Amino acid sequence: MNFKEIAENRQSCRAYDPSRPVESEKLEAILASARLSPSACNGQPYHITVCQGENAKRVAKATQSMGMNKFASDAPVMLVISEKPYVKTAALGAKVKNNDYRSIDIGILAAYITAEATAQGLGTCMLGWFEDAKLREICGVDAPVRLVITLGYPVEGDKLRPKKRKEIEELATLLKN
Repeated sequence: MNFKEIAENRQSCRAYDPSRPVESEKLEAILASARLSPSACNGQPYHITVCQGENAKRVAKATQSMGMNKFASDAPVMLVISEKPYVKTAALGAKVKNNDYRSIDIGILAAYITAEATAQGLGTCMLGWFEDAKLREICGVDAPVRLVITLGYPVEGDKLRPKKRKEIEELATLLKN
């Protein structure tokens, strides 16, 4: 798949096949692509905790308060992304420019993860609704959790939904000389 095909085919999966585990080679390919994602000063201020089996179930439960994300229980893999400290140069830039580079870097990381997963024939969904303290305990991390990504095979027959997106003119402005 070329990048445009990946972008056209990637969607938030909300129906996983719990009987199909994710092959280790595909998980390794996803993590290898994640490792290549750009970040401020190449600092990679994040950590990915890969949860499978009972740990994935526990993570899913921590994303389901108030009836949210029920589908997550069927995802065989949960990627928990926690924030790490900046490298010194990025910390200085963040302070001087009053910009949160870690959030930007985590967003780029998530895009790389979800794009590679799509290329591998897997589904993903990015979750921002979760219980941070529970996830820290499950994953053994002491830093804030910023994102959880479900990962697995979509159920048989899961159809590609039409993309509802703004027109280019609403998203971009071309300034000429």
